[in-house]
Amino acid sequence: MRKPEKDSTLGRYSNIKIFKLDVTCLDEVKDAIEGAVGAFGKIDVVVNNAGIGTYGALELATEQDIDWQFAVNTRGPINVIRGFLPHFRGNGGGMFINVSSYMGLTTAVPLGSLYNMSKFALEGLTEALYYELKPLNIDLRLIEPGGMTDNDFVNNVVWNNKSELRIPAYDALAEKVQHRMASAPDSVKTEMAEIVKIVEGLANRESNRFRTIIGKAGNDLLTMRSSLPIEEYLDKIDSMFR
Repeated sequence: MRKPEKDSTLGRYSNIKIFKLDVTCLDEVKDAIEGAVGAFGKIDVVVNNAGIGTYGALELATEQDIDWQFAVNTRGPINVIRGFLPHFRGNGGGMFINVSSYMGLTTAVPLGSLYNMSKFALEGLTEALYYELKPLNIDLRLIEPGGMTDNDFVNNVVWNNKSELRIPAYDALAEKVQHRMASAPDSVKTEMAEIVKIVEGLANRESNRFRTIIGKAGNDLLTMRSSLPIEEYLDKIDSMFR
């Protein structure tokens, strides 16, 4: 956790250890890995679940917004994977489960260029590592959740908004996207327990699926994406926000 002092639940369990970890900080990655190996002796599975979301017109993004989005969602998993690889190689195997999003396979929401970029990159990274690490008996898995009933994603989204620059041309689209996010019913979201169960099944090798798309909304969207020419798909999504 970035701020272990804020934990009020996990620390109660004797079989759980909490370490300070900001995945963008190489020193903290190194220290957390050393702490985990020291506590448990052997690590079998690593879940890369740190993630943040920046939305809004690319033109309105600050340099810090752009770098932060990539640093957490893409470079963060790279830092953790690189840090754990010597341990996995020494053990003769292991598994990385990368938490992506079905936005890493689709572009289903306007004004998500930075977020989608980071998740598309994570998809490519994970697929390429599959070939690289398979000879070392190190497995790669991807899970693709969307909205969650237990996660306040909407209020945690950071909207690109340079205070010194206002471009009214983007206002109408931003309002529609924000409204759709805020009004999404629970019926299109996934309960956290379901996601945990899927991760558990992958970690225990009850499933060997490389990519698991979670929830009806994501699966329906991927079906539509694969059944249409890209031009038609993009126009169809665009029409939903006009």
